[in-house]
Amino acid sequence: MKIVGIDHVQLAMPPGQEALARDFYTRILGIPELQKPATLAGRGGAWFGEGALEVHLGVEKDFSPARKAHPAFLVEDLAAIATRLRAEKYPVIEDDLLPGYDRFFTADPFGNRIELMQPKTGG
Repeated sequence: MKIVGIDHVQLAMPPGQEALARDFYTRILGIPELQKPATLAGRGGAWFGEGALEVHLGVEKDFSPARKAHPAFLVEDLAAIATRLRAEKYPVIEDDLLPGYDRFFTADPFGNRIELMQPKTGG
């Protein structure tokens, strides 16, 4: 037996905030929304993904944001995403502690920690 990959990352969100999730994950981060299976749609939340990337936001009644545990997304233009996040008043907390990568941390509208990273070029 061996684990061969990650199917998706699940984050929590408060009830009734799907529009805010769509705005952040689709409009700001650029991850298209996926249609949830009909058997799960009644639970609320939203799914986003493209290619091998899939992020599910599930509704949690007594929601508490993930402030340490987090997904780390590889991006093609880290500077452009940082500019967009700053323009929308989201935090951009730069970090240079991981060799070989430019990266920063932000938070989604619910306070969940998100890492965005890009391999350094020309090394």
